[in-house]
Amino acid sequence: MSVFSDPSFDGHEQVVFAADLASGLRAIIAVHDTRLGAAVGGCRMYPYASEAEAIDDVLRLSRGMTYKSALAGLPLGGGKSVIIGDPGQDKSAALWRAMAGFIDSLGGRYVAAEDSGTSVTDLRAMSQYTEHVSGFAATEHGGDPSPSTALGVYVAIRAALAHRLGVSDLEGVRVAIQGLGHVGFALAQMLKSAGAEVLASDINFANLLRAESELGVTPVAPENILYEDVDVLAPCALGGALNADSISRLRAGIVAGAANNQLRETSDGCRLVDRGILYCPDFLINAGGIIDVHYQRSGLDRAGLREHIESIGDRLTEVLQRADRCHRPTGEIAEELAEELLGAQSKTLKQPLRSVA
Repeated sequence: MSVFSDPSFDGHEQVVFAADLASGLRAIIAVHDTRLGAAVGGCRMYPYASEAEAIDDVLRLSRGMTYKSALAGLPLGGGKSVIIGDPGQDKSAALWRAMAGFIDSLGGRYVAAEDSGTSVTDLRAMSQYTEHVSGFAATEHGGDPSPSTALGVYVAIRAALAHRLGVSDLEGVRVAIQGLGHVGFALAQMLKSAGAEVLASDINFANLLRAESELGVTPVAPENILYEDVDVLAPCALGGALNADSISRLRAGIVAGAANNQLRETSDGCRLVDRGILYCPDFLINAGGIIDVHYQRSGLDRAGLREHIESIGDRLTEVLQRADRCHRPTGEIAEELAEELLGAQSKTLKQPLRSVA
């Protein structure tokens, strides 16, 4: 399968493949856009069913990172890496050494961070062999950016409720969370603390049991969680949960979750509009993690981190208001706004060319 003919190819600057027989590494790095800076994005490890599936995923994810960083006001480009393998069985010191060498071969053009299937421990292992990894600093969460991702989604849920329902607090609001990993669990904590009623599911029963016992969430079977009668649906698992079939059965008025690439197809944004469901673009509202990584990587004072993450609510409100005015999908509006910001910010970064005698 050609990368250039993949439906998700979007003028990517660079797509690189690597294989290491000794460690079993099979990986892809996609650099989508570096107009604003180095392409920063998570390193995902997943047992893809095919190479074509892995290519499509890394292309879509890296494009989303470009827009995510632009909308968050970060001087970063968009990139992503994927490792084809089972994170429960295939990790090894040799694998991380090989992956670090792969990342290092791009000379800083791509910087890796945590993602689905990888952890702070994995990033720290790679940092022994390359400086082009981030997200493992000695922060209040040990470098884990997941709580910051959850905070951004929480802020977005509040903004969406204010926009759609005029609700100023979460007391009694019903939220269904799909996925109780690091981000989903942290989000459930915030919502419960604010008085929301939280329903949740996870394919890992241990995660669900923990959330039920520690937080008091209402457990729901994974096959039913998308269709609960709630105010907000928060997809926090893998992407593609919103498609022609699932959208037709949704009962939530707002969709706002942390998962990347929640729409299976671009046209699914129109389907949500047709059903009157307010969709909060994932690449806008799940930016808390990359904001946190940027603060770690740049050594910025973390006193300003929360305020930066909370600005996600203002940006979302801007997108929702624009979408209301022109009656178009919020995802399209968010992408257009990101392109506007990319153009404006990249112009300020350009320096005059010097003539060479």
